Amino acid sequence: MIRYIEHPTSEEFDLAVIGGGISGACVAYEAASRGLSVALFEKNDFGGATSSATSKLIHGGLRYLNYFEFGLVRESLRERRILEDIAPNLVYPLPFLIPNYRGVTTNRWVLKAGMILYDLLSFDRGWTVHESKRLPYHHTIDAQAARKIAPLLPEEKLTGAHIYYDCQSIFPERLTLSFLKSAEAHGAKLSNYSAATAFGRSEQGRITSISVRDVLNGKETQVRSKLVINSAGPWASRLLEEAAGKASDHPLRMSEGIHLLVPQFSQTHALVMMTPSHRHFFIIPWRGRSLVGTTDREFVGNPDDYRVSEQSIREFLADINQTFGKEVLKFSDIQHAYGGLRPLTDTHTESTYSSSRKYEVLDGERDGNAGLITVEGGKYTTSRNLAEGVLRMVKKKLGRKIPATSTRKKPLSGSEMYSIRQFVEDARSGNPGFDKDTLEFLARAFGTAYKEVLSLAAENQAFKERITSDGEILAEVVYAVRKEMARHLLDVVLRRTGVGDLGLPPDEILQKIARVMADELSWTDVKMQSEIADAKRYLTLPGKSK
Repeated sequence: MIRYIEHPTSEEFDLAVIGGGISGACVAYEAASRGLSVALFEKNDFGGATSSATSKLIHGGLRYLNYFEFGLVRESLRERRILEDIAPNLVYPLPFLIPNYRGVTTNRWVLKAGMILYDLLSFDRGWTVHESKRLPYHHTIDAQAARKIAPLLPEEKLTGAHIYYDCQSIFPERLTLSFLKSAEAHGAKLSNYSAATAFGRSEQGRITSISVRDVLNGKETQVRSKLVINSAGPWASRLLEEAAGKASDHPLRMSEGIHLLVPQFSQTHALVMMTPSHRHFFIIPWRGRSLVGTTDREFVGNPDDYRVSEQSIREFLADINQTFGKEVLKFSDIQHAYGGLRPLTDTHTESTYSSSRKYEVLDGERDGNAGLITVEGGKYTTSRNLAEGVLRMVKKKLGRKIPATSTRKKPLSGSEMYSIRQFVEDARSGNPGFDKDTLEFLARAFGTAYKEVLSLAAENQAFKERITSDGEILAEVVYAVRKEMARHLLDVVLRRTGVGDLGLPPDEILQKIARVMADELSWTDVKMQSEIADAKRYLTLPGKSK
């Protein structure tokens, strides 16, 4: 990946995309794959906000059936299958267990009806390229079998459980990156740490360019474009207001969602739990631990100021323990916590939990911003289809023929493999000198690019050193800097590798990663120590020392 802002050109693009989360990444890929010239700018790191604060799931949204959003569920289930096909190394089937209790909301017959409808809406679950990705129908088990899978389930009034299947994204940050790499492979120009600071207009008032500031060196660049796509997630409304010079007619609602990394509850199944206030959360097996999430609490303020707070963590912890009817988790059990803000277009419901996850594509011409298209709302799973919707409007605005989409069937960059099982097995058996768990992790996380990581390790034996318990190595750090635009320590530990996903790494590991980056990026010792301090501040659990 080449950081375009370092060597900008004077060309006029068809599209300038503002925002490098999953929505912007999908729009850039969809447009570039259909022959449009595209430049994408992200003011921080790619996928560094909402897109990296997910539950690491690719799912149909079973609970949306409660709100009769059958279209959204069907769209999500179709996109789930497509992502299994185009990113087989990153998306995997996962069984979910919903315990049934005597009562109304978790009654086995009420849930059974939902399960049957969910199965019907996912009629194409078996139409996958990879046989291992085909999902079974739901089935029912008794209370004893449910507690065997999840011994901590409250036993009182437990009548059994339903098991259904959705998918897990083992590394959503790298899935977002795969869409960006695919866009670049089709000619898109990409830049992280590049903030859109102003809109340029023609004499008729049409937006024809954007000013972009390189956050790393302060240089300003004018980028000309026929259309500008505002895909800034929680910042989209603010960009609209800046463009119009007034309050937006399309305000976004923001919802905080946090996740906790804790000791493992279940090795094989994700649990779907319902709080006494009738709000669900997941407990998901992940890297030998459990990921518990998510919350849904309205956030008011500047999204730049958002951080996970101790209060949010403790409130969620209280909800979890109340749901189980006893203290199953202490604050000291939490190894890591992360959160983000969901941009929601539905501003009329009483709570953000019941707000729709639908997206909107807004034509700026209606608000005096001709040349601007804004994307608001949506969910990770449906982002590729959202991009198709954006391209329908782009086609109309540009007034020219655009080829049909190819992104439904074409594997993403790094995911060009027929059998994922054979691919992983070949990686494990065909590379002597590397640990088996390292080879498996790299094959799944990096796809076909894992060989480039191994090549770096082969050139310098020091880069073979392990930096996590499940096999990650220092060569990933070098690859992230040279090939994936990593410019800060947190880019590497949170979004190019999974080192920081497990919580604050040991100081020795942070020092080694920072030293490799310092050598690659010519950091001074002062800069290196500043990066380490920033990473520690970010990764230290709020209130952990109390």
